[in-house]
Amino acid sequence: MTTPADRLEQLAVDTIRTLAIDGVQQANSGHPGAPMGMAPMAFALWTKHLRHAPTQPDWANRDRFVLSAGHASMLLYSLLHLTGYGVSLDDVKSFRQWGSNTPGHPEYGMTPGVEATTGPLGQGVANGVGMAIAERRLAAEFNREGHSVIDHHTYVICSDGDLQEGISAEAASLAGHLQLGKLITLYDDNRIQLDGPTALAFSEDVLARFAAYGWHTQRVEDGNDVAAISAAIEAAKADARPSMIAVRTHIGFGSPNKQDSQKSHGAPLGPDEVRLTKIAYGWDPDKTFYVPDEAAALFLQAVGEGNARVAAWNAALDAYAADFPADAAELRRRLAGELPEGWDAALPTWDTGSEVATRNASQDTIQALASALPELFGGSADLSESNLTDVKALGHDHFAADHAGRNLRFGVREHAMGAIANGIAYHGGFLPYAATFLTFSDYMRGSVRIAALSGLHVTYVWTHDSVFLGEDGPTHQPVEHYAALRAIPNLWFIRPGDGNEAVAAWALAAERSSLSDARPGPVALAFTRQKLPTLPGTREKAREGVRRGGYVVREAAGGSGPELILVASGSELALCVTAADQLEGGGIPTRVVSLPCWERFDAQDKAYRDSVLPPAIRKRVTVEAGVSLGWERYAGDEGAILGLDRFGASAPAGTLATAFGFTAANVAAIGRRVVHEGLAGRVGVDGPAAGEHHHG
Repeated sequence: MTTPADRLEQLAVDTIRTLAIDGVQQANSGHPGAPMGMAPMAFALWTKHLRHAPTQPDWANRDRFVLSAGHASMLLYSLLHLTGYGVSLDDVKSFRQWGSNTPGHPEYGMTPGVEATTGPLGQGVANGVGMAIAERRLAAEFNREGHSVIDHHTYVICSDGDLQEGISAEAASLAGHLQLGKLITLYDDNRIQLDGPTALAFSEDVLARFAAYGWHTQRVEDGNDVAAISAAIEAAKADARPSMIAVRTHIGFGSPNKQDSQKSHGAPLGPDEVRLTKIAYGWDPDKTFYVPDEAAALFLQAVGEGNARVAAWNAALDAYAADFPADAAELRRRLAGELPEGWDAALPTWDTGSEVATRNASQDTIQALASALPELFGGSADLSESNLTDVKALGHDHFAADHAGRNLRFGVREHAMGAIANGIAYHGGFLPYAATFLTFSDYMRGSVRIAALSGLHVTYVWTHDSVFLGEDGPTHQPVEHYAALRAIPNLWFIRPGDGNEAVAAWALAAERSSLSDARPGPVALAFTRQKLPTLPGTREKAREGVRRGGYVVREAAGGSGPELILVASGSELALCVTAADQLEGGGIPTRVVSLPCWERFDAQDKAYRDSVLPPAIRKRVTVEAGVSLGWERYAGDEGAILGLDRFGASAPAGTLATAFGFTAANVAAIGRRVVHEGLAGRVGVDGPAAGEHHHG
């Protein structure tokens, strides 16, 4: 027997559906089918389980909700509007339009209540793992007996496409290993994807796979059974394992001609089918963007409930502060994302002439920062002994054994590692970092791009930064990576030239969100395997010079100004300093410019940029052991670019340096030719090195 409460719930579910249908139809673009099928599970989660506060969407102890199936964004926008977030009906009507806060796929920081940027499938699954990790560690750090100030769940709705992507498998495997019991994922098992039935490419037993990962699994056979879905969520919350709930839904539910068809996946239903679908729901087909009063009242209960939750939490936090004032102050600082006074006081330095690999300088800097910044939290993709990223001296084990531990073991899961770090950043309270070899940044590029798009304060520690790692050969030698990473908007790629610059690079990474002249975002640190000499002046100048992206590391002798400028990043900076000595011995006054971060340098005012690279001094040589793309902006039309427009080779580093022309003598020779012969353009190696054998 259908009760009034049942009828009200059905009305509310159909309100979600019709708003999604109308939004996509008005935009003449989007994905209506998934929201139509998912609406009951979303209703069950948002009205019966999700602890949130629509008027205070940044409340620290809220449950997190991630729509990993970001193409179903109208589901989320409908929920945000209905439950009282800052998403108006006009915003819903402006779906996918210029200037609206309802873009085609959810974007973090644009729409109140959107917890993560999703759309590239699988990202949200891994983001949820990061959020659950963050909740667990923050709770382990700050909760005390009688005071549970951090205690919330992370919920994810995913699609078959999410589960086909490898990133979700990587993330789910780690989540099962870590037994992240507050992570609950609902799988929209509609058996349809863009090309047709999922059976075309997907026949695995999803729940068996997740059970093998160590997850708690359940199946709800009827995706319209709100009570059964709610009961499954309740059971998931009671289990100590991460949970996967497969909900059998019907894409395009209620559409007479497009239900259970890919035709409802990625295109509007069309005016005629919209009318037929609304009639099937028992709705007036002539009404668009219609929200019945009874449904509106039901959804808007979330506002009062949320305000009460926040008030109760604030009172609990006050009680916590009375018993643990220092801990409460620290928690508030962490949640606000503020750096403490003196955070950089103990940063290491190196004296001129000493030698240190920049990865080792990074290791020492991590230890100093970790003591001052407990929010610094991360790890490596099974390369911690090579990346040198472990926090060593604070008495903490890795996170799996000690939930307050400082070291995450990501395993060989680079793409998920990047998205998990994003999830930690989305959650708040941490400065996450993730590490691997620079060449494997390719494996995590999708996650790096999302971090840049979302303005997430994540740091990447990418070591073995050039062909000079040597014998491992071209599979492990980054060449095109500098240019590829510099091409990502809002990512700062920093390649320091000695130990002091490496420390300065880490300092810039730590303070990025605090800088007044930049929006938040990720920072990539590229460090050497090989030792580098500490250059004169960097101990005094590197901190400010790296912060500004570039600076004069060696001025021309004699006081009359330079005739030639050598510009470099990373390990090649030392070559330029030595080459400058040789050039000046031959009567060519030479300035050396360190340019570790193009993005920061290009953001400086013209007066500063011109003081470092004066436009009148047109004789220049840029030196970097990677593809030459992009260096023309600094070399100018009378300068030469020494790069490496080919893959590397397996040989000792010294052999490679000679073969590829990255020696001080060759840099000096190129400089002389630029000054005396007018040499300009690309002069680096772009073919096989001598002695190499190639099949052809």
